[in-house]
Order: sequence, then structure tokens, then C-alpha cells
Amino acid sequence: MAVYAVGDLQGCLQPLKCLLERVRFDPKVDRLWLVGDLVNRGPESLETLRYLYGIRDSLVCVLGNHDLHLLAAWHDVGRLKKGDTLREILDAPDAPQLLDWLRRQKLLHYDEARGVAMVHAGIPPHWTLGTALELAAEVEDVLRDDTRLKLFLEGMYGNEPNKWSKRLTGVERLRVITNYLTRMRFCTAEGKLDLKSKEGLGSAPKGYKPWFAHAGRRSRHVKIIFGHWAALEGRVEVPDVIALDTGCVWGGAMTLYNVDTGDYHRCECTDQGMPGSTPLPPAQTGHSEGHR
Repeated sequence: MAVYAVGDLQGCLQPLKCLLERVRFDPKVDRLWLVGDLVNRGPESLETLRYLYGIRDSLVCVLGNHDLHLLAAWHDVGRLKKGDTLREILDAPDAPQLLDWLRRQKLLHYDEARGVAMVHAGIPPHWTLGTALELAAEVEDVLRDDTRLKLFLEGMYGNEPNKWSKRLTGVERLRVITNYLTRMRFCTAEGKLDLKSKEGLGSAPKGYKPWFAHAGRRSRHVKIIFGHWAALEGRVEVPDVIALDTGCVWGGAMTLYNVDTGDYHRCECTDQGMPGSTPLPPAQTGHSEGHR
């Protein structure tokens, strides 16, 4: 059995199929880990979600900010934005089935046997893995609870609070947990978030660093696979931090990572997620040490 992790799909189904064919992925025996942002911006959001649902028993999936946005639009179509490609999902006859499956996915996955965690955006430097798993579970429980789901989806938007406190309660508590796990890029060592800067490593505001770059990061002993940050182009100079969002939906590439061997595969994307045939350059092949 092979275990692969793939970067943000964002409705780009053909590059995903390109990669799975390249590694001869067999859903009967292999497993595919998804770092979130399954839908939105790309040309085939509905087809992507249907394809994944069809192989759902072979998947491990964490939710990204675009996936949560889709769930919010399911409950309030007024949440849709001009650039969203989600309306086709909401209008589909199988939308209730697809979205009920989606809301039951994780925000943070940890494979204890491999010592590998997967999250869409990251784990803030002041949280241990155990803390992150406990807090992620709070949001996961709400997403699966019919009586609390709508209230959370209505209140999850916003950049405040910008720092975790154990004293937080209600929607504010859930919002900051969600922002850490699905939207974070830069923060301070104490976990204060900057959610406006979205460019590469050099664009950090004064006093902030990428979440993974803090020397005292409490999850540094765990390998972490994440997506969300296309501007990194998959390049992270930190041991055991694997960045898989290589900007397919923006004309970059989609990247597949063998969790056990450390091998990378890449399918170039052109014209909003259509696959090309360019192989991964030698500088980014092989084990993760070479890639980073």
C-alpha cells in the first residue's frame, strides 16, 4: 500500500488524475491524503467533489478555508463571491450528499504510526500537536452537529480574535481555532496572527514569521504536511515541514508527495488547472531533503 498526499486541488480535477495515473494509484489498496481546498477557483469544482466522493473510502481529508466557505454558502447562498466557482455544487441534485460528507472531514489529521500530521494551513508555534488535535476536534464536532452548524458557519468569518486564549468561548473561540488551522501564514512566536499578508517568505510584517519558522515551535518534532500557501511554491527550508500547494489553479503545478518514501511528482497546470506533461525538475525530485 502506498500513501500519497496532494496539494490544494481547488477544482482542478484533470491534474489530479494526471498525477494518480502517473503513480498508478489503486484506490483498492492505496491511500490519498488531501490537504484541503478541494474546490473553488478551478474549472471543475463539482466534478472534483464527485470524483473524491466516489473514492472516499481511500481518502484522508482535512478541510481548507475554501471548503468551509462552500459549507457556509450551502446554508446562505449570499456568501458566494464573484470569483467563486461553487454555484454548480449548490445547484447539483447530489449536493446534500456531497456536502454532508464534506462537513464530516477533519481539520487536522495525525498518523501516529508514521509520526506525520496533515493540516491545511499549519499549527501555530505555541501549540503542541496534542493541543492542536484537541482544539481541532472542537470545531469538527460542531461541523457534524446539526444544531450548532449554522451558528458556527455564520460566525466563522473575520480576523478577530487574532490570538488564542483559553478564556475564549463560543463562536470567537471556534473562529480563532479555524483561522489557525485553515488560514494562517504569518504569526508571532506567541501566536498573534497576521491574516492580510499572503505573499512569500520575504513579505512577513515586522515582528512576524512564517508559522513554521519560529525556533521554539512546539510541534517541531512532528512532520507536518500542509497546503494553503501557493506563494511558497513548495519551498520550505525547515526540516520535516512539507509544503504542497504549488499553485495549480494559478497556472503553477499540482504536487503529489509519497508520505513514506519522500518522493515528489508534479503535474504542470496551464489554463486554470489543465495538465501539462512537464516532469518535476531534478532539483525537486527524490526525498524531501532535496526538495526543501
